[in-house]
Amino acid sequence: MSKSRDPGAPDETLAGAPGSLFRRTPLPDAPAPKPARRSRGHRVDEAPAFLLHSYPYRETSLILDVFTRSHGRLALVAKGAKRPHSALRPVLIAFQRLSLSWTGAGEIKTLTRAEWSGPPQRLEGAAAMSGWYLNELLLRLLGRDDPHESLYDAYADALSRLALHPRLSAALREFEWRLLCEIGYGFDPAATGEGSPVRAGARYRVALEAGPEPEEGDPPPQGTPISGTALLALAEGRFDDAAAEPELRRLLRERLDYHMSGRPMATRQVLRDLQVFVPPLRAYARPPGGDASGLAEPDPPHPGGE
Repeated sequence: MSKSRDPGAPDETLAGAPGSLFRRTPLPDAPAPKPARRSRGHRVDEAPAFLLHSYPYRETSLILDVFTRSHGRLALVAKGAKRPHSALRPVLIAFQRLSLSWTGAGEIKTLTRAEWSGPPQRLEGAAAMSGWYLNELLLRLLGRDDPHESLYDAYADALSRLALHPRLSAALREFEWRLLCEIGYGFDPAATGEGSPVRAGARYRVALEAGPEPEEGDPPPQGTPISGTALLALAEGRFDDAAAEPELRRLLRERLDYHMSGRPMATRQVLRDLQVFVPPLRAYARPPGGDASGLAEPDPPHPGGE
């Protein structure tokens, strides 16, 4: 038989005891644990997206690599998408604005619905190769589940411009620059590392992990040689400047290649091969006046014959 406790007696002290920090107080009976419920995962409905790449999965399905506006790059499994009469087959097209829904919290989510969210947009010929080039840049340089809304908008804008003007190099240069800035590899093209303003009549070098420095001294600083005029065109967003375009193309590509660890771009190699086996493509890829698609051309020589 337990002894009754004198209500007037002082509380027993026991540091770390449950209840009050310094007093032993009775605790209510703990509720019985509830059975664990299986998480139903995360669900997203009608997210704006583009298809970057797809590959077969099992017998009837596809794994999709998509670029969404609010969720970044994602991997989705499209179950049954390879079946002849699948409703997904005519919808899942590259360069087309899509509205996607999915469920799941793992690395690969499950696509539940897909439909077009805009008018048909087809890229053909040089425009298609330029579009695949943009897709490859995103696949190589963007991580998964990392939203880049402004970059998504820049990508959508570049595709729309390519659909209207297949050989519009300005669209490619602008997207390359926006991509570098979004992932943290941009620089201030209007000022040197010391803060001095870039001058149009001067020459500079841009190191792969730094900004412009004056091309002075013996030997000159390391980096890509470029004119102040081209740097100011980059700073002002004048990507349609025909005189600056060759220098900007070389500068941006060398920077992109460096951050891709020097691995060659598959789309560039495809175009080089096509120029060898399909000579008419050379004329198509480089129209009169030098406004190039930016893919099929070799890199321009350094100024001064370097």
